[in-house]
Amino acid sequence: MFTLKSNLKLTQLVLLLSVLNFLFFHLPFFTFVFTNLDYASWSGVAIVSSLVILMLVLNAFVFFLFFSLSRYLGKFLLVLFFCVNSVAVYFVNTYSVILDESMIGNVLNTKYEEASSFFSFKLIVYFVLFGILPSLYIIKVKIIPVVFKKVMVTTGLTLLFVLILVFANASNWLWIDKNSKTLGGLAMPWSYTVNLSLFYVHQSQKNQKEILLPNATQKDNQKSVVVLVIGESARSQNFSLYGYAKNTNPLLSKIPNVSHFEATSCATYTTAGVKGILEHKDTDELYEILPNYLYRNDVEVIWRTSNWGEPPVHIKNYQGRALLLPNCKGEGCNFDEVLLTGLKKQIRASKKNKILIVLHTSTSHGPTYSQKYPPRFETFKPVCNSVELGKCSHTELINAYDNTIVYTDYILAQIIDDLKQLNEYKSAMIFVSDHGESLGEKNLYMHGIPLSIAPKEQYEIPFIVWVSDNSKQVKPIKTVTQNYVFHSVLNFLGMESPIYDEKMNIFK
Repeated sequence: MFTLKSNLKLTQLVLLLSVLNFLFFHLPFFTFVFTNLDYASWSGVAIVSSLVILMLVLNAFVFFLFFSLSRYLGKFLLVLFFCVNSVAVYFVNTYSVILDESMIGNVLNTKYEEASSFFSFKLIVYFVLFGILPSLYIIKVKIIPVVFKKVMVTTGLTLLFVLILVFANASNWLWIDKNSKTLGGLAMPWSYTVNLSLFYVHQSQKNQKEILLPNATQKDNQKSVVVLVIGESARSQNFSLYGYAKNTNPLLSKIPNVSHFEATSCATYTTAGVKGILEHKDTDELYEILPNYLYRNDVEVIWRTSNWGEPPVHIKNYQGRALLLPNCKGEGCNFDEVLLTGLKKQIRASKKNKILIVLHTSTSHGPTYSQKYPPRFETFKPVCNSVELGKCSHTELINAYDNTIVYTDYILAQIIDDLKQLNEYKSAMIFVSDHGESLGEKNLYMHGIPLSIAPKEQYEIPFIVWVSDNSKQVKPIKTVTQNYVFHSVLNFLGMESPIYDEKMNIFK
């Protein structure tokens, strides 16, 4: 057993660091393994034993290569790994996230305002104990180098051993392959290093020029306006419109011409969820999204946002919170009500007959649910005020989240009230969330679990529609997807297009 000596042979140091890396950062990894495996069987024992050995050996081998290239490079990378690992494992333990490629995209699209809401004392403890203290030792320790011949022999023997172990487990490949995405998202530091590389590779592919859709034409001169509200982390099961026991929709439930559909999201994270709402079909290709398409075809398009993570929006009227704040009055300006500032006036000022307004909200985004609505909307009490959601009781957490739904209800009712006053327009309001949210069910919090294994809380979303008396009616459809938005908006605005799919239109 190694002690923390100030002088170590390189082979001893990398083994020690591999063991520390294993002990500090892989409880979630093996918790998943033991939960999803019959570990009492012979195959279970073989898989667990092989994973432990492979993790220790491969990490030590990679660390060995780093130090063999340069001890300064090795120390820098290992310090970086331990510090980032400490933060990563905090989020994995606290919010049950998996650091796969989609979650890396979530992290990179998180702005300071959102990131700062995760700050806690527990995070500092993780960073100091598992990041700073090991890093100080790594910086201080003096390494006794090995000769080049030993490097080559060690490399060859390690690779041979790994190959033998892998092929000895050939009968267990199916289980490992089935769970590879989750296992890879929990193995430190490779979860974020490998997936970060994959994210940028795929991002560079997506940054190619968007594929233009066939041109559209306007069938009539009827003044029509659609307000598309993109919700954030709203799950349908907490809307009383969907049968929730608590009255979280006190206003919408009393408004005529309000309909709702059973709906699912195409992803469990914002960037893909918003893309799914705006594209004509569920695809990995970068097709022209709804606002860009309509703007190019002579429709007035206005995008207002207090959020981020949308695909590239190529329109003239893109308005963020900072642009809207100077003309906003009241306590609601610090929340998503800022998006309603002068909305009715801007619609009437348009010189075009067809108008699409997109409001990208952030109302139900965690972990600071209790800070997403004005105090007067704290309908359900007591509420969770901690960013460490596991420390709150389930009742407090649900209450805080439900209050964000009550506030969403109010915002949607305000939009409908504004549209009702535009008698010269046929108008519609469509509210659809980017994804759902876990609130402690199955010990999961927030969102971002890969869709293939995500619980229903993260992908069952609200899809709520209101239409004015003088406009179209809604079809009696039970189930829809996010892609229905694209075709329904085309239909409501009277746009003819070769890309239009009547089967994905909610309007009669």
